Amino acid sequence: MLAIVQSAARRGTFAVLAAAALCAGAVAGAGPVLAQDFAAILAAPDRSDADRKTDQARKTAQFLAFAGIKTGMKVLDVSTGGGYTMELLARVVGPSGKVYAQDAQAGADRNKEKIEARLKNPALANVAKAVSAYDDPVPPGVGNLDAITLFYNYHDISFMQVDRAQMNKKMFAALKPGGMLLIADHSAAAGAGVSVAQTLHRIDEATLRGEVEAAGFKLAGTADFLRNPEDKRDVLIFRSPVPVDAFVHKYEKPR
Repeated sequence: MLAIVQSAARRGTFAVLAAAALCAGAVAGAGPVLAQDFAAILAAPDRSDADRKTDQARKTAQFLAFAGIKTGMKVLDVSTGGGYTMELLARVVGPSGKVYAQDAQAGADRNKEKIEARLKNPALANVAKAVSAYDDPVPPGVGNLDAITLFYNYHDISFMQVDRAQMNKKMFAALKPGGMLLIADHSAAAGAGVSVAQTLHRIDEATLRGEVEAAGFKLAGTADFLRNPEDKRDVLIFRSPVPVDAFVHKYEKPR
């Protein structure tokens, strides 16, 4: 998770973002697809102060406008960790949607209390937990997913004993045609590959993209709201003197 909270001036307003999402959802000949009320989702009174702080650091309002996740969707959150993204997705897709919260056994054990505490909230009644290896992250029998998220952990997976090619192929197979894979991570210097993934908790953007596209995905969009050209990308993210440069990618399974 990005540790440094961005300034309010750079965050923009929820209203503008919701309008942007509305326009982005327009389909030729079919009229606009109504956007989620992201402001209301993020302002829900039962959300924790810690999650609100994470909203600021991760520019969550901008992410929601970019991602295109809507009510009723089925979404898999890979490497759900402490459950921040899991809870956010559950609120966005609503009672008619479904969220599968996946983690490897070690992560599930480490975050057990956090996840159980979140799942006590009725807003997360649409969440199903799944424990599996990262190279086989899709729960048995689950398919035709609308979206998969993998945030700030691809770099960690890259130094584990994980077959990333198989992981990416499994995610590709689990999505419906036109389904989305959303990935965010801390950027390393160009050409670094995965060589600093364990030491700096960063990954070369081009390397990640190459691995994902090798599974059949097509890059559908990138977002720059977490970019910071002042980050030299050569220090451990937790010790960075400036906000960490991060990239956000949206991939599509071709129709």
